[in-house]
Parts: sequence; structure tokens; C-alpha cells
Amino acid sequence: MKWKGGRKSSNVEDRRATSGGGGGRGLPSMGTMMMLWPVVRPLLKTKFGWAIIGLGAAAYFVGFNPLSLIGMGGSTSKTTVANEAKDNEMSAFMSTTLGYTEEVWNTVLPKYGMKYREPKMVLYRGGTKSGCGFADSAMGPFYCPADYKVYLDQSFFEELAKNHSAPGDFAQAYVLAHEVGHHIQNLQGTLAKVQQAKQSWGGSSTKANALQVKVELQADCYAGVWAHHAHNRFGILEKGDLEEALRAAASIGDDTLQKKAGQYVNPDGFTHGSSAQRMAWLRRGLKTGDMRECNTFQ
Repeated sequence: MKWKGGRKSSNVEDRRATSGGGGGRGLPSMGTMMMLWPVVRPLLKTKFGWAIIGLGAAAYFVGFNPLSLIGMGGSTSKTTVANEAKDNEMSAFMSTTLGYTEEVWNTVLPKYGMKYREPKMVLYRGGTKSGCGFADSAMGPFYCPADYKVYLDQSFFEELAKNHSAPGDFAQAYVLAHEVGHHIQNLQGTLAKVQQAKQSWGGSSTKANALQVKVELQADCYAGVWAHHAHNRFGILEKGDLEEALRAAASIGDDTLQKKAGQYVNPDGFTHGSSAQRMAWLRRGLKTGDMRECNTFQ
């Protein structure tokens, strides 16, 4: 995907340095505490030592490693530097992709009688707070309608590549575009109507699941509509990009995930749609570029 040189979105909250447990650095590991003990023990005997411990703890929790001052844990390996550079490259890519979604939907939505309200994207690692509760990396990317934000733990893309055989930058762009698709559904009032319907059915999980599948497939179609217009306007697609997105859609289809988990395929348990359905609706949006072709509720 061609993205370098594109406008980065300003609607990005980068919490990577402060996420992991809901804000700030977590407690040091037991191994780190044992390593620190020979240093800390003599400091406990004086008031000045206690002051040093207090300052060191405060520095640690705002992101500075005080061990670097005494030659412990202060060196930065080439691997760490490379991983940080890769992580920052991914952040730049996602910020630019979000910028492309803003360019497209600010132009396309008014043609359907709607004004676009740009969502924010939260980048984090491990865990963070959201308007929909605590966000955990195990949840994968998600959209929270309560605060109009897309939450994205970048480790998901490592999972997508390694465990779902769906690498590639446009596969990653598709994931973000899908979540932005949920944002559009929120603006349309679709998510609120779906939630009301689910509540009216009480404990009927089968009906609720079937309705949620329609929501997810429409978001796939909207992702395709975005890609259609983004390519026409910015020429972002390169050879193999469409295959990357379709492979990603197929890899996270409910039937594929059930099989991978060693389960029987159970359509009643689907919440996102089968691999074939997800690819079909993504293709429809890509081909037509027309939101009216994305009515999965008919």
C-alpha cells in the first residue's frame, strides 16, 4: 500500500508509553525487585536513602529507568531499538491510514445526506481504559460507540501475520477501515437500533448473534467502499493489496476460527460471519464504492 508522504491524522491518542494496566508503568517484576535489593537495602538505613528511593520510584512510574544511572538495565540493545523503530513505523502507518479514511468519508458521506464526525484512534500496548470498559490486547481492535474511538493494540497485527497467515500493510489498513465502518454505523444510528433489538429479545443469543453478523458484514462492506474511493483519489493500492485484505477477512471468519480452535462449525455461534461472507461483502464494497450496496439487513 502506498502511504508514505500521506497526511497523518491528528485524531490519534498514543498511549503506548503509558498503557499496560490502565495507565502508567506497571509494578516491576519479581526478578527486577531481587536485582534491586542489594542496591535498595543500604538506602533503607538513612533518611537520605529513603529520599533517593522515593525519587527513583517516581522516575520509574513516569517512564524513566533509574537503573541506567548505576549501569544496571541502562543499555539499549539493537533488538530493542529495532523493535521500537518498527513499532513507530506501524504507528505512522496507522495514523496515515486514518487520515485517508477522514479524507474519503468527509467527501463521501455528504453524498448520502450525512455529515462525517471524525473518530479518534487510541494506540496502546497491553491494556488501557475506554468508554466501553477496560481495553485488553486479547480483545483485538474494537470501536467504542460511547466515546467515538477506535482502540488498537498494535500487537494484533503480529497475531494476524503469525497465527492467521494474513500479513501485509493493506491487511492492517482493512482492519482499521472495518472499525471506522462501525463508527459510521454509530453515526447512522444503526448500532443503537441493534442494541435495542438485542435487549428486547432477552436471552436469545442465537437471534442476537445473527443480528451482530449483519453489523460486522456491513462494516466489511464499508471498508471496501473506503478502499474503492481511497484508491481512486490517492492511488494507494499496489499489486497484491486486495489479496492481502481478502486473506485477512477470510482468516478471521467465524468458521475458520472455529476450525482452528478444533471445534465443529456452528453457524448459530457466528458473531462476525463466515470467511466466504466476509470476503463477499468486502468485495462488494470494493467493486461498487456505493454504501447503498452495503445493506446487509435486507
